[in-house]
Amino acid sequence: MSVPQLPLALRYPPDQRLDTFVGAPAGALAQLRALAAQPGGDWQYLSGPAGVGKTHLLLATCAATEAAGRRAAYLPLATAAGRLREALEALEGHDLLALDDLDAIAGHRDDEVALFDTHNRARAIGTTVLYAACDHPDRLALVLPDLRSRLAQCARLTLAPLDEHGRREVLSQRAQRRGLVLEEAALDWLLRRVGRDLAGLTTLLDRLDSASLAAQRRVTVPFLRQTLGV
Repeated sequence: MSVPQLPLALRYPPDQRLDTFVGAPAGALAQLRALAAQPGGDWQYLSGPAGVGKTHLLLATCAATEAAGRRAAYLPLATAAGRLREALEALEGHDLLALDDLDAIAGHRDDEVALFDTHNRARAIGTTVLYAACDHPDRLALVLPDLRSRLAQCARLTLAPLDEHGRREVLSQRAQRRGLVLEEAALDWLLRRVGRDLAGLTTLLDRLDSASLAAQRRVTVPFLRQTLGV
């Protein structure tokens, strides 16, 4: 008996969709939509410092792939370091593989060889691969020159940290999708404390949403101070 698949929203968080991404380089979202919709597109290599949205785009592309009726799988390589071959073999048969945290296996020869073999096999059978790392292939501490060469053949998308306007837009959009009303003063207060890394933003807004509902209060600066203990 086959196991029923989880609904798309449970496998890939609703906040992390291509149309909710803020600050993408010109043409980047169109490239990823094309990658999700049909086989044979250019493989993509996303790079940028932590917190710029690489994982968002990988998960979003997986969601778009499955919405198009194709199979996608997301794997953060840090969770499979030391046993990467086994983890990658378990994902064979998908139309798209989104491989995150490439930096995590750099310098581990066995894992690099496993990724090199998967890369070549995916090319041969028509599976699309989407990579993400903090830096370009030539700057990673890879010990396998052939893997570096394969990665360098992918089309590159470089992400940069959001400016003040972009961070405000992300906060506002995500709050609105939760039905969470943020006063302007509360938004300014949060922006001064979230910093440039928005990785924990969803968890923070979920916490505020729950606290606001429980207390039946609007999200004001005094409420934020009380809830967050700042």
